[in-house]
Amino acid sequence: MVKRIFITASAVLMLFGCSAKSGGSSEKAASQGRQLELKYAKQFSAEYLDNGCTRISINDDDYLVVPENADVPADTSGDIIIKQPVLNVYNAASSAMDLIDGAGAFDHVSMTSTKYDDWSLPAVRNAMDSGALTYVGKYSKLEALGVPVLVERSSYESDPLGRMEWIKLYGIIFGCEEQTEKFFDEKTKQLESILLDEKSGKTAAFFYINSSGGVVVRKPADYVPEMIRMAGGEYIFTADDLNTDENSLSTMTVQPESFYEKAWDADVLIYNSTIAGEVSTVDELLEKFPLLSDFSAVKSGEVWCTEKNMFQQTTGAADMIAELHSIFTGEAKSKMNFIYRLEDK
Repeated sequence: MVKRIFITASAVLMLFGCSAKSGGSSEKAASQGRQLELKYAKQFSAEYLDNGCTRISINDDDYLVVPENADVPADTSGDIIIKQPVLNVYNAASSAMDLIDGAGAFDHVSMTSTKYDDWSLPAVRNAMDSGALTYVGKYSKLEALGVPVLVERSSYESDPLGRMEWIKLYGIIFGCEEQTEKFFDEKTKQLESILLDEKSGKTAAFFYINSSGGVVVRKPADYVPEMIRMAGGEYIFTADDLNTDENSLSTMTVQPESFYEKAWDADVLIYNSTIAGEVSTVDELLEKFPLLSDFSAVKSGEVWCTEKNMFQQTTGAADMIAELHSIFTGEAKSKMNFIYRLEDK
């Protein structure tokens, strides 16, 4: 029987073709193996068991990855079983696709719930053009049939490198751990000198204007402000400024006047084009928010905009930090992979 994995947009991975919960003893398989070394990720863990299986723990759920040609252990009560090889993946979590691609398992994905025009990753569009990847809509009907789910919580990581480190989870699932370890080590090594560099002292605001005219900003504990800090900058907002609540959202909306009061003298403005659409010039941005004309960054020409791939290309966290660092040091190119400068005209 073909094993299928379904990864959903609400950060859920669904298994199809194997039982949701295994039977057997009330005690789980003996956990006597070594732990997967994780340097930044906090939302999952993995343990290599003496029986050759690997147990992945995410929140309150446990998943037992069983190697190809190996028998499923009898004493695995409470575990969701993932029997390798894992094929025909249904992926509805756009941020997970790049991790799977980085793990070298992109050809295992055959279905997605994200439409063609909503993808910014060339590999995905090419696969959809060729028919290797098919848009099949949402997963709700599959879930209603009792298909088991694995909660993928990379979006809950406050450390950008923690989000990227979830590639190791996909290395375990798809049996390509050596490649994912090498990939992660090479990416993080690029940041060694940047993380040791002195802080620039420059402040930055990251925002977009919603359809109601409100200013949507990232919460200070979110991974985007953390990237700004790792790059040597200082995020303009603090928790006290925003009175953040306890919900899981990474963003919040503030009134234009509140944004003006706090961010008018920020050294750098970064406009998030992912939700509200790209802008090409400062004038286009001023049409959305005329008050920006008084901002220091507008007058000094330090207004930048994100490319649409910023949030889908999860493995690019280290490269994003490097681009932000170049902005804070004054060495940035006007057009980069994830960020570009807004011109006056």
